[in-house]
Amino acid sequence: MLKGLAEAPMIVKILIMGVLPAALAAILGITLALSKKVGLITLFLYIIGLAASYVIFKTLPEYVQAGGPIVIVLILLLILLVTYCIERSLTIGRARGAKTVAVFMEEFRELLRAGNLTGAIAACNAQKGSTANVLRAGLERYLAIQNENLTPDKRTAEVQRAIEEANMLETPLLERNLIMLTTIASIGTMVGLTGTTIGMIRAFQAMAHAGAPDASQLARGISEALINTAGGLFNAIGGIVANNYFMNKVSQFQFATDEAVYEMQQLLTIGEK
Repeated sequence: MLKGLAEAPMIVKILIMGVLPAALAAILGITLALSKKVGLITLFLYIIGLAASYVIFKTLPEYVQAGGPIVIVLILLLILLVTYCIERSLTIGRARGAKTVAVFMEEFRELLRAGNLTGAIAACNAQKGSTANVLRAGLERYLAIQNENLTPDKRTAEVQRAIEEANMLETPLLERNLIMLTTIASIGTMVGLTGTTIGMIRAFQAMAHAGAPDASQLARGISEALINTAGGLFNAIGGIVANNYFMNKVSQFQFATDEAVYEMQQLLTIGEK
């Protein structure tokens, strides 16, 4: 079957090389984002990704296949990179909530100014975002201790404690799997370097023969080295760019949440006066 793939029409090869990894990464990324059994899904991801990488490798041009089996690992890393990017995009999209933070805060602010704390909590429930979850935790704690005989400072401290606890639950969800992006970038470089080393060894072996060196073996070794170098750099650059992008998104969320929390505390303090 795999020999038949090598002789398949160009359109079939393009579908296998382009559509197959993209579709696979999308399906696995969505599954990973929605599933709570992360360990099991990750294992499944690696197995399916490795099988797909081998199929894709067999459809690549001969000059790419000259890179050897290391190219299969590089293809797997690329599929994993795209998968985790899709998973992070979906997770951060859900963390934003039903509306943009700016639109939600306009409604939330008006409810607090009107003294409608129950309505503000309902708005947080409808938003279903990370910022809304943190604000809701603070409001619920505020309502729970509203009738207790506490000084303003102690009441503020209680609300702040609830906010910090909620924030500690939300932050890991936003940062989950970011380590995988940096890991892929690092491993991609090392795997590519391994392939480069093997290719150069092959090239020097071709030159070591007595008499004239075997030109075909020499060219094959150099080709193997350069293909693996390119594959490793491609994964490394993609992983670094993706990690920086999503880290920036997480930082923006945290800044927006801190700003919203500060504004809520100010409005609650004004409402008590």
